[in-house]
Amino acid sequence: MFSHITVGCTDLERSARFYDALLLPLGLARRPVVPDGGPEAACWTVPGQVLPRFFVFRPYDGKPMSAGNGSMVAFLAPSPAAVDHAYAEALAHGGKDEGTPGPRPRYGEGYYGAYLRDPDGNKIHIAHRGDIS
Repeated sequence: MFSHITVGCTDLERSARFYDALLLPLGLARRPVVPDGGPEAACWTVPGQVLPRFFVFRPYDGKPMSAGNGSMVAFLAPSPAAVDHAYAEALAHGGKDEGTPGPRPRYGEGYYGAYLRDPDGNKIHIAHRGDIS
């Protein structure tokens, strides 16, 4: 469905460390970014897949980044334990709690998730979808 998702940052190295800590426990890996004339970026995908991609970069227009109000990126986790692990790693790398890991039965049977913000304030959700696995 998606080609890619991007979020802005103020410090690419800090953001790359944060997203490595968050995404590696979820089975994603950082991949090289081919320069395309835009700002320097970091990118993650499922190993062996080209798409979809998740990017973090400084805004193309050179203006200060800002976290969107009402926007959020949700990453799929293979298990509740992976949610817990990714959440803990993300907090240890500059993330801020927005909702501790736990069951979210209002979203579906077996749904387990956590919410946090990256170092720049972008809202992130980590979800295990036991209702569709």
